[in-house]
Amino acid sequence: MRDIDEFTITTAVKQMTGPKADPRLREIMDSLVSHLHDFAREVKLTEAEWFQAVQFLTQVGQICDDKRQEFILLSDTLGLSTLVTAQNNRKPKGCTEATVFGPFYVEGSPLYNHGDDISNGAKGTPCFVTGTVKGLDGKPVAGAELAVWQSDDEGFYDVQRPEVHEHQARGRLRTRDDGSFEFRSILAVPYPIPHDGPVGKMLDALDRHPWRPAHLHFMITAPGYERLITHIFNETSDYLESDAVFGVRSTLVVDWNRHEPGVAPNGTAMTEPYYTVSYDFVLNPEA
Repeated sequence: MRDIDEFTITTAVKQMTGPKADPRLREIMDSLVSHLHDFAREVKLTEAEWFQAVQFLTQVGQICDDKRQEFILLSDTLGLSTLVTAQNNRKPKGCTEATVFGPFYVEGSPLYNHGDDISNGAKGTPCFVTGTVKGLDGKPVAGAELAVWQSDDEGFYDVQRPEVHEHQARGRLRTRDDGSFEFRSILAVPYPIPHDGPVGKMLDALDRHPWRPAHLHFMITAPGYERLITHIFNETSDYLESDAVFGVRSTLVVDWNRHEPGVAPNGTAMTEPYYTVSYDFVLNPEA
């Protein structure tokens, strides 16, 4: 241990892990140390660059709070979130694909009845959402819980607006006996991820934009089935080919249909244009 140099340090660090360490933790940390040290040697990392990285990670932590998770944004924009999601959500053909969770999910959103307006005052063009939840065998999944959340027409989630003190454009529903669901919300729009912090500065330095295509978040849970975290995307949206967090899947891109004023699918008389979108989710049974 006294003759440590840039090459022997890697083995020395790994040998310091004690025999009582959890085997999985040992495996992860050994690999992390090996790759981290190889990276530093490969790019010939300078002390100034190392300190800049420390400052960056410190700033990422300092901006996090109960309404903003900058580390998730960092993971999303580096593609790590998508990589972990993909390798942990391999599903049989026919199942709905999973995608990134995002940093704006909130526990305990209101439980709504079918047809209710979950926007709850959030600004945007009305949009009526329908669909079904089925198993891979085609049978409807009754009582599945759908958590839904989205931004308003200015690209902000309710938790990003300090003047909003209640849930808006988010809620939960449970599917009917035939697996169907319906609710009213607002039209999804493209928006930039928060880029006023260290992750935004990183994107600027890399000549990358912070924009996400228009999408609606879903988390679906039901007994006997794997949890599904996914989005549906608007076919006509910008940024489908350059999503800042790499969340788009072609199977999740669908049409949002515009309608002139008239009678909406739920019988509501609409005096303004509105949109409809429908998607049928297919869950994978638990092993």
